Amino acid sequence: MSGNGKRIGIFGWGIVAPKSPDVASFEKNLISGETWLEPFNGFGPDNFLVGNPEFDFHAYKEWIDQRFEPRKYAQLDAKMGNMVKYSIGAFIQSLGQNPGIEETLQELGAQTHIYVGTGLGDLATNFRIGRDYFRAQRRWKRFWCQEEHNPLLAEFRAAGTADQDRLRREMGVPDDPVELGKQDERYEEAVDEWLDFWVRESPSLQDYLRSLREIESEGIGEDIDKGKGSVIRRKASARRKLNAEYGCPLEPWNAVEANLLWNIPNIPAAQISMLGRIAGPAVAPIAACSGFGTALKFGVSAIRSGEAKAAIIGMTDPEPHPLTVGSFFAARVVSQDGQVSKPFTGMRGTHVSGGACIWIIGDVDYFRGLGMKTVGLEVLGVAINSDADHIITPSQQGPRAVIQQSLDAAGVEPEEVTTWDMHATATPGDWTELQNILSVVPGVTRLTARKGSFGHGMSVCGGWELTAQHLGFAQGILHPVDLEEDEIPPQIRPHHEALVRHETLELEGRVAGKLNMGVGGVNACVISRLWESDELAGKDLEEES
Repeated sequence: MSGNGKRIGIFGWGIVAPKSPDVASFEKNLISGETWLEPFNGFGPDNFLVGNPEFDFHAYKEWIDQRFEPRKYAQLDAKMGNMVKYSIGAFIQSLGQNPGIEETLQELGAQTHIYVGTGLGDLATNFRIGRDYFRAQRRWKRFWCQEEHNPLLAEFRAAGTADQDRLRREMGVPDDPVELGKQDERYEEAVDEWLDFWVRESPSLQDYLRSLREIESEGIGEDIDKGKGSVIRRKASARRKLNAEYGCPLEPWNAVEANLLWNIPNIPAAQISMLGRIAGPAVAPIAACSGFGTALKFGVSAIRSGEAKAAIIGMTDPEPHPLTVGSFFAARVVSQDGQVSKPFTGMRGTHVSGGACIWIIGDVDYFRGLGMKTVGLEVLGVAINSDADHIITPSQQGPRAVIQQSLDAAGVEPEEVTTWDMHATATPGDWTELQNILSVVPGVTRLTARKGSFGHGMSVCGGWELTAQHLGFAQGILHPVDLEEDEIPPQIRPHHEALVRHETLELEGRVAGKLNMGVGGVNACVISRLWESDELAGKDLEEES
């Protein structure tokens, strides 16, 4: 038993991952030992492989319809991006392993905590809204820079060369993009500068803005509840008439969707709170690739401190997007040769993936007392720390320290660890990570590294990897990894016997470890243990403790 007496079990889990809309398909794919990656083609034809989540939000419509008014599902579908939808789906799945747990989480009130975050935020939604805003802004400026709305521009166009040169000197008029030509590499930048300058000189726009201020100056009045609706409608009608009068396009501020706000990083946790009717704190821990372990740490700490009896923890990442893939490539950590890049092989980089993983963890005595059963392993100890060194290259000291801290928190000796799952991103850092682990944990420990299977979800990868470890080790096995001995570089080959490869491996022992290292130098380490057979049968835990 861990040091402070409260034992932590997993009482539900849900997954959205590449080729895996749920935990059952996730486990089936683990058994196959094959890659789940596929071509990206997000830049047009390209050489990237990614992990696209297999997901259908409509599969959760019945669950939502049973609990909320008919329009609820349509609202979620329209307003939530995939980052949020993945977390909703995984949460609903996590309620399925123990009948009655949904009601229990509600009845616990503030003693059910929610720690669900993201690594990247909803880049896909942000990019789409940003793109639409950019296009609307460009149309808006072009309209007000037409000569009929801008006498000074008309005067400039009509002037001779000498007068134009004078106006350039006196007013700071930028280069005319027409004179540069579209093939000039400065053309797009010149267009922006030209429009930015002349839109400020448009008297028609100033007249428009004065009229708009008058419309928007109307307050609600004395009766707030009755007055707000009518005022909003009057303003909207007046704005439409004003725009029709000027014949102007949609204002750029009107082209920005509220969905940008509805998909900020805390919304997955907030939606789980609202859909689950859970009144405890709902927050979004963000720790990049160590996000899942960090959320788990917060949940475990809340339960062991007595602040909570249950915690919903997890991470969610959007589908692969050109911005994500491009930024990973610019950081030189993603592969681009059209082949699966496996940890411990060519060190060519990782593959971007998206999806979600949600766990329900709880005080074992409390939930077993309600007749509920655990899934996976017992969570013994979790530790998090920072390298305080480099934004992307892991140090040696930080990961070694967090491994030892997690072992100490679990009350476990290094020799007891049977298997260890690595962060391993198929970059040169794999070799450093391997050395760090073997410096703390004996070399006989069997090592797994699965990003060659399902890729690298920025924050969710730790959840997938831990769930994979728990699913296998709970059965006394480790699922295969698509790795052959002849793919391993000579420097690592002396350790090849410790690496789990293409065959299912049977194990003895009870303790498993898992390390993740995140961008920014944050590390998270988790130590778990097999339940004894009598514990799984629900016998009195006090006999062992």
